[in-house]
Amino acid sequence: MNSVLPLREELRGEVPYGAPQLDVPVQLNVNENPYAPSERVVAEIAAAVADAARRLNRYPDRDAVALRADLAAYLTGDGGVGLSVDQLWAANGSNEVMLQLLQAFGGPGRTAVSFAPTYSMYPEYARDTHTNWVVGRRAEDFAIDLPHAVSLLEAERPSVVLLASPNNPTGTALPLADVRALHDATDAVVVIDEAYGEFRRAGVPSALTLLPECPRLVVTRTMSKAFALAGGRLGYLAASTAVVDAVRIVRLPYHLSAVTQAVARVALAHADELLGRVEELRGERDRTVEWLRAQGFRAADSDANFVLFGTFPDRHAVWQGLLDRGVLIRETGPDGWLRVSIGTPEEMTAFRGALEEVTA
Repeated sequence: MNSVLPLREELRGEVPYGAPQLDVPVQLNVNENPYAPSERVVAEIAAAVADAARRLNRYPDRDAVALRADLAAYLTGDGGVGLSVDQLWAANGSNEVMLQLLQAFGGPGRTAVSFAPTYSMYPEYARDTHTNWVVGRRAEDFAIDLPHAVSLLEAERPSVVLLASPNNPTGTALPLADVRALHDATDAVVVIDEAYGEFRRAGVPSALTLLPECPRLVVTRTMSKAFALAGGRLGYLAASTAVVDAVRIVRLPYHLSAVTQAVARVALAHADELLGRVEELRGERDRTVEWLRAQGFRAADSDANFVLFGTFPDRHAVWQGLLDRGVLIRETGPDGWLRVSIGTPEEMTAFRGALEEVTA
């Protein structure tokens, strides 16, 4: 018998997605919040998990209604006024939310569109759901080139459009006028990925404010970044009830564990505390941009908790030089560019010192 596995042809030679997980003193490569929850929050999470554990012989609420109600209440303070439970959906990280959206609205014979550089998982969602993937270009400053984007949507007639705002890996926010224009230029579901939304600069609104007037708009969020809950794996979306109903068709039964729901609800109850260092991280981000530019580097304007900077003839050598000095950043984005997550002041001091040495 042939011992070769009958792997799908498009998966042959592929490797699993993932940034390097290396044990180094300064880890600035996956855009985590560097500040852990307080002991008080940890104790309340532990108590909530213990309570959930007493009922682990029973399945969890498969629709996570209480959690979705908490999420709707949280988003009210960020432009999501009037959102009901039926307009929220939650899953294991925004990655699962995105995959569910592609399962519901993509598929064979359908197309998903985005504009590069952007989040490197998007084409993998398309691949895994047998959705055709088409990527357009961004402008020189990494903003959306609106005439080009509208032209591409008219030519490709996609069923899904994926747009990160702030964009990963560039940090670029998408103006609401552009969101509305792209929504109106297509019949597709337009997904605005706001994984880093809480880090955007003052005066930059969320696409949540457009939901009442844009019926095919979906705004996704995560608790992995600003909420310092990367280990909790909780992502969610806000959209019309029709979008949520469609996603509920493709979701796996009991996809969100009782433990995950309990942890996320405690985190939301302490949103003010967990988000308390966001302003500090914004300031550190802006100082990092200024410092990089003062050293003669290019640095993209960022509304996220990371900065894309360059350019380097051999970016891998710079990345390796930083790693050799105990600082791990991300080798991603266009050729010649690197991305650094914003850490504590001490971590950023270590990054600056290491970069100065490497590029001296």
